[in-house]
Parts: sequence; C-alpha cells; structure tokens
Amino acid sequence: MDIVLQNIPLVSAFSGFIAAQLLKIIVILVFERKLNLRVATSTGGMPSSHTATVVALATSIGLIHGVGSTLFAITLVFSIVVIYDAVGIRQAAGKHAELLNEMAQLISEIYEHGFKHKDLKTLLGHTYPQVLAGILTGFAAGFIVTQQLFG
Repeated sequence: MDIVLQNIPLVSAFSGFIAAQLLKIIVILVFERKLNLRVATSTGGMPSSHTATVVALATSIGLIHGVGSTLFAITLVFSIVVIYDAVGIRQAAGKHAELLNEMAQLISEIYEHGFKHKDLKTLLGHTYPQVLAGILTGFAAGFIVTQQLFG
C-alpha cells in the first residue's frame, strides 16, 4: 500500500476526484440549502469530477516530468479526450435519454396495462462551467499534492 501512496500522480488524481466530489456536496448545500450526500456518488454536477481527476493527473505529471515530456503529452491528450466526452458525448446521451423517456411515457399511456417504464437518467454530461470548475479543481489538487509530496 505504501508504494501506491508514493505514486504522486496517482495520489494527485485521487485527490482531484475526492475534492470534486466534496465540492459537489458543498455546492448543493450552498445553492439549494440541503445536504445531499448522494451527489458524491453520482455523475454530472458541479464541478466535473472526471475533469478534475484527469487534470490533476496531467498537472502532477507535468510538474514532475516536465511539460515537454512524452508522459505529459500522453496525459494531456488523455485529459482532452475525457473532457470532450464529459461535455459533448455524454451530454448528447442525456438528450437521447430524454427523448426515450418521452417515448416510453407515450407508450405507457397508450397501453395502460402491461407496460411499465423506468426513466433513464438524463443528466449524464457536464456544462462548460462545470468542466471549467473541474479544470480549476484538478489543477489545484494536482499542484498542491505534487508540491507537498514532491517539491
């Protein structure tokens, strides 16, 4: 276990994820005035934990190995793909889920008996502000962890 905890980029990535999930709870508490611990285990929301995780990893790799390293290039490209997925593809999947939910509702109204549907989750992706907050959270987590453990 010690060897895993000595892997600074890995610790940075997990720290970015945990920070983002905790921030989701705080954002809901501040803006909606309710404590909702379930958001810590759900997808979507402010900030993007996917983004925070990969940005923390890339930040740590960049600080340790340099931004000119091959390893940083790999993590940067990986981060861009994950961020693109978080805001683009997953948001489109959420729109598809909305349409499928509407169709299932219509079918269930036509066939009152025998067809029961369960709505698909529609909040799958992130908005640009949620991704930006994830980038900032991830950069901060990666920077702080790497400076504390490596610097």
